[in-house]
Amino acid sequence: MDSRGLDYTLLTIAIIGAVNWGLIGFFRFDLVAFLFGEMTVFSRIVYGIVGLSGLYIISLYGRIGAMNKA
Repeated sequence: MDSRGLDYTLLTIAIIGAVNWGLIGFFRFDLVAFLFGEMTVFSRIVYGIVGLSGLYIISLYGRIGAMNKA
């Protein structure tokens, strides 16, 4: 099964989350809270999706290692 589409989608979401953390760290500006409100249901869903995306991206390490061995 080819999961490249899912990989790219979740990697993009994780990168967007990383940019948000950079904004928080450097400028104390939370883009998600700005767009969707401070800990509203929707902003919590966005944070959850970003977190799950990051957890999924961990699996890329194993698959990259497997590709290098093949």
